[in-house]
Amino acid sequence: MSRPTLHTERMRMVPLSDEHLELEVELDADPEVLRFLYGRARSRDEVLESHTKRLVAGDRGDGLGYWMAFGPDGEFIGLMMLPPKPEPGAAELGYRLSRRVWRRGYASEASRELLRYAFEEAGQTRVVAETMTINAGSRAVMEKVGLRYVRTFFPDLPPIPGSDQGEVEYAITREQWLARG
Repeated sequence: MSRPTLHTERMRMVPLSDEHLELEVELDADPEVLRFLYGRARSRDEVLESHTKRLVAGDRGDGLGYWMAFGPDGEFIGLMMLPPKPEPGAAELGYRLSRRVWRRGYASEASRELLRYAFEEAGQTRVVAETMTINAGSRAVMEKVGLRYVRTFFPDLPPIPGSDQGEVEYAITREQWLARG
């Protein structure tokens, strides 16, 4: 199964390809975008390495992977993620948006479409999402789209502000997704 182009009311999400590298470099050059991931901007070489790994992951044929989101006018919105987890039937939801489109509901809109796709087309049974405990914005998106708090944990994080409070995991099952009101 290849990754399809996904659509929402305001976005078109196309499978990540080499033509998107410069957009990823631009996105990761903003330290605020990466505040809760790396605590700093990333170099072009770091982005290229991640981009290459994402392309390989997207070629597995399971329909999971990475998408670039664009608005109706072609404006770049961000990188949307649904890679597989090691647990069979599980994927990880993620999003990284350009700062110029923050607080417009794009993360929630994209997340709802990725969850729909995961459960209704890609055959997933569980989707998880993780963020730093202090990332209130991302946690609000996770809750808004139906994910539920699972746990707080303390992985070996880079020493960035808030890392001492750990990470949180949220999750939703296919049954919970289908039963939502």
